[in-house]
Amino acid sequence: MPPDTATDPNARHDGWNTLSRFLPYLWPSDKPALRWRIVIASALILASTTTQLALPYLLKWAVDAMDVRGPRLALFVILLVLGYAAGRFIGVVFDNFRNFVFERVAQDATRSLAENVFARLHSLSMRFHLARRTGEVTKVIERGTKSIDTMLYFILFNIAPTILQLIVVAVIFYVTFGWGLVAATAIAVIAYIWITRAITEWRSALRERMNRLDGQALGRAVDSLLNYETVKYFGAEAREQARYAQATSAYADAAVTSENSLALLNIAQALVVNLLMAGALAHTAWGWSKGLYTAGQLVFVQSYLTQLFRPLDLLGMVYRTIRQGLIDMAEMFRLIDTEIEVADVPGAPALIIKQPSLAFENVVFGYEPDRTILHGLSFEVAAGSRIAIVGPSGAGKSTIARLLFRFYDPQAGRILIDGQDIALVTQASLRAALGIVPQDSVLFNDTIGYNIAYGREGASAEDVARAVQGASMSQLIGRLPKGLETEVGERGLKLSGGEKQRVAIARTLVKNPPILLFDEATSALDTRTEQDILGTMRAVASQRTTLSIAHRLSTIADSDTILVLDQGRLAEQGSHAELLRRDGLYAEMWMRQAAEGEELSEAAL
Repeated sequence: MPPDTATDPNARHDGWNTLSRFLPYLWPSDKPALRWRIVIASALILASTTTQLALPYLLKWAVDAMDVRGPRLALFVILLVLGYAAGRFIGVVFDNFRNFVFERVAQDATRSLAENVFARLHSLSMRFHLARRTGEVTKVIERGTKSIDTMLYFILFNIAPTILQLIVVAVIFYVTFGWGLVAATAIAVIAYIWITRAITEWRSALRERMNRLDGQALGRAVDSLLNYETVKYFGAEAREQARYAQATSAYADAAVTSENSLALLNIAQALVVNLLMAGALAHTAWGWSKGLYTAGQLVFVQSYLTQLFRPLDLLGMVYRTIRQGLIDMAEMFRLIDTEIEVADVPGAPALIIKQPSLAFENVVFGYEPDRTILHGLSFEVAAGSRIAIVGPSGAGKSTIARLLFRFYDPQAGRILIDGQDIALVTQASLRAALGIVPQDSVLFNDTIGYNIAYGREGASAEDVARAVQGASMSQLIGRLPKGLETEVGERGLKLSGGEKQRVAIARTLVKNPPILLFDEATSALDTRTEQDILGTMRAVASQRTTLSIAHRLSTIADSDTILVLDQGRLAEQGSHAELLRRDGLYAEMWMRQAAEGEELSEAAL
C-alpha cells in the first residue's frame, strides 16, 4: 500500500532534487519557442537590473550639483531628476515585458506537470485509490500546481536579480567607500539570510502540519458530502459537523502558531536591516563632516541600500514561498513516483479476439496477504455462451470482475481470453474488449446523453439513440423536459437507482464489446423494468460472451452454465435444472429465495 504523502516527514529535505526534476518542464527540449522566451526574459532581467543600478548615480550627481547655483546647473539637475524618473519607469516597463514573455513558459510547465500527475493517478491501481481520500489527493495537486508559478517568479525575478545587485553594489561600495562598507553589508546580508533560513525551516515544519490538517479537513468534508444520503439516513448531521469542526479547529490552532512565528521572523529581519542602514548612513554622515564624502554620497548610499534591501525585505516571504513550493511539488512528484501495481509488460501486444472465450486457471487472489479471497479458482467460458456466477456474500463474485479488468493481478494462476494471458497484453486493448454494467452505477456530473455516449469515444447520436432503446429508456427520456440533455447531478444522484442502472446499461451498449459482464445489473430495477432489461440482455448476449454476477437466481436461471462459488472456490457448476437435481448449495439458495418470495406474496395479500 503506498504511503500517505501528506504525512511524510522527509518532504522538506528534498528541495534540490525536486527542483532538478522540475527543470525539464521549465526548459522543454521539444519546444524551442518556449526556450527563446526564457532567453528573452533573462535579457529583460539584465536590462531592468542595469537600469535600477544606474539610478542612484543620477540622484548623487543631482544632489552634488545642487551645491552650486546657476541656470546651467539647474538645467543639468532637472535633466538628472527627469532621467531618474524615466529610469524608474523604464525599469517597470522591462519588468512587465519580462512577465509578459515568461508567463507562457510558466503556464506551460504547470500544465505539463499537472497533466503528468493526472495521467499517473489514472494508471495507479485500485488499491491505491481505495486507500487514499479523494479530497487529500486533489488538494496535493491543487497546492502543487498553484505553487509553481509563484515559485518560478520569485526564483527567476527576485533571487537572481538580487544576487546580481549584491555583486554589483559590493563592487561600487568598494570603489567608492573601501572595504569597510562592503564588509558591513556582507555581514548584514549573511546574518539576514541565516536568520531567515533558520526561522523559516522551523516555520516549514509548522506549515507541513497545517497542510496535513488542511487536507484532513477537506477529506472529511468531501467524504461527508459524497455520503450525503447516508448521513441523512442515520441522522448524523451533528456528528459530521463535530468531526469537521474538530479538523478545522486543529487547523486553526496550527495556523495561529504559524502566524505568530511569522511575527518573530519579521522582527528579526527588521533588526538586521535597520542596524546596517543606521551604521552605513552614520558612517557616510561622519565622512561628510570630515570632508571625505559629498552630500550626494549620503543619498547614494541610502538609495543603494534601500534598493538592495527592498528585495531582501521580501527574502523571508520569498524563501518561505519557494520552500513551500518545493514541498508542494515534492508531494506531486511523490504521486508520480508511486509504484504502479498493475503495469503492462514491456512490449506487450494488443489483445486480439477471434473467439471471445474466457478461462480462469488456478487463480489465487487476496486483497491482503493474510486474507485470500479466491483459492485456486478454475473455470472456462466458451465463446458466445451465457455464464452466470452466483454464491453467498463474500464468495468472491465481484472479485472476479475486478481481476478480469486487471484492476488487480492474481497472486497465482492465469486468466485467459481467447487463449491469451491478459497479464501479457496491453490493458487498453483488454478493457476495450470488455463491457460492464456494475451494481453501483456511478455517473459523471453531466447530462444523460454525455454519460451514455461515454461508452465509446466518438459515439454518434444514432448510437446513443439505439442504446437508449435497447436499455428501455425511451419512456424515461420522453418524460424529461430536456431529454438527453438532463443533468444527472453529482454521481448521478438526481436519478433513481433504476434510472442510473439503465444509463449504465445503455453506456455499455454504446461500447459494444465482444465480452459483457453484468454485475447485479438489474438489482436496482423494479420487476417490470427488470424483465425488459433481461430481454435486452438476452438479445445482446446472443452474439457475445456474457458473464452475469447475480444475487436473484431467477434472473439467471436460463443461463447456459451457472457457476456456484463458495468461499472463493467453485462448489458446483451446471445448468439450472442440473444444479437443482444435485440438491446442493445452489438448490438450497434457490429454495430459500423461493420461500422468501412466497412470504412477500402472502404479506401483500
